[in-house]
Amino acid sequence: MPDVAGLSALEILDSRGRPTVQATMRLASGAVATVSVPSGASTGKAEAHERRDGDPGRYGGLGCRHAVNAIETEIFDAIQGRQLESQHAIDELMIELDGTAEKSRLGANALLAVSLAFARATAAERGVPLYQHFAELAGLDAPAALPRPTVNLFSGGKHAGGQMEIQDVLIVANGASTVDEAMAMTYAVFQAAAALIRQRYGMRLLVADEGGLAPDFSSIDEAFQLAVEAIDVAGFRPGDDVSLCVDVASSHFFAGGRYAIGGESLTPAEMIALVRSWVDRYPLVSVEDGLSEDDWDNWLALRTALDGRALTLGDDFLTTNPSRIERAVAAGAANALLLKVNQIGTLTEAAQALHLARGAEWAVVVSARSGETEDDWLADLATGWRGDALKVGSITRSERLAKWNRLLAIEKETALPLTPWPRRAP
Repeated sequence: MPDVAGLSALEILDSRGRPTVQATMRLASGAVATVSVPSGASTGKAEAHERRDGDPGRYGGLGCRHAVNAIETEIFDAIQGRQLESQHAIDELMIELDGTAEKSRLGANALLAVSLAFARATAAERGVPLYQHFAELAGLDAPAALPRPTVNLFSGGKHAGGQMEIQDVLIVANGASTVDEAMAMTYAVFQAAAALIRQRYGMRLLVADEGGLAPDFSSIDEAFQLAVEAIDVAGFRPGDDVSLCVDVASSHFFAGGRYAIGGESLTPAEMIALVRSWVDRYPLVSVEDGLSEDDWDNWLALRTALDGRALTLGDDFLTTNPSRIERAVAAGAANALLLKVNQIGTLTEAAQALHLARGAEWAVVVSARSGETEDDWLADLATGWRGDALKVGSITRSERLAKWNRLLAIEKETALPLTPWPRRAP
């Protein structure tokens, strides 16, 4: 049973230059592990709370020194010298220690850093790959396939300059049979899109928070059309070899029961019709947050409109929160979960969210955040937890490539095939 002998933390900077938390754990066996946790810009209201310092004179109030201190004092005092028989034991201890539903006292960033550091240190102590340890702590068999990459091509919304309301247009190489092939196909489409942007907009390749291209589109349709053209120029068949996914992030333009998009104010029914029209006209296989996180009454209608065509994927809507997932399952409101462990705060709770989604026969997409670090544990998590897909961002910026490169390394080590894309919603 692991015995925690040392625990330290450090405030570091994420990919946007904002503070986040790194934790290093040492077990009595001598095993040592360091983990860095991400932070999101587009966050759901129900997400667990990051602890920030609130000092406007330092990092605009976003400092994480209080979270670091919580790790090195209160959390370490609670776990030092204790034989922790499982991941569940340390996570439940920290949840009780925090004592709030949203992790606001100690901070979800503090709890997650320790939760992940314990998992990585325990895997090192056992001498097993991290993806194998992640599978076992979630009660799963060894992975039989690798998650399929979904890669950011174009960005808008809070990930870019707001030149279009939707947040991301992504590509998925659904015709690829290996991670290596998928990344090569993605590269070809990205470069084709970059060349088209140079020709059409006369701009160099500025990228957004997650590494996606961010030209000054005049409309959302223009973004979809250029994505399809890039797939074609790269020599692939849109919808057969390479398809599109969209992160609508509707909560960010929803107010007073209406959606402000494309210069119009749409009712929920009109918003659903708009999303359905995108699926009719473009090779879209997944729609993330097509409605607001608060628009519970209309998510069933959205899923019904997309059934058999594209996944109805919940991010801000579900926030990897078991209680929200249970409600959505009961309402038939979605059929896919975007799993982000920092939305809930510990691996144990994230595993509960995973099992709820799988129990409902949903697809699961494991996702990074807009504020990332060079740590690569997410690729192991997506593999061990049998994610249908992995959403990391684009193929530029080192904090994104760290995860893709780790997935390539896992592929070489295991020779596992790619998980088939769920062509039909469950």
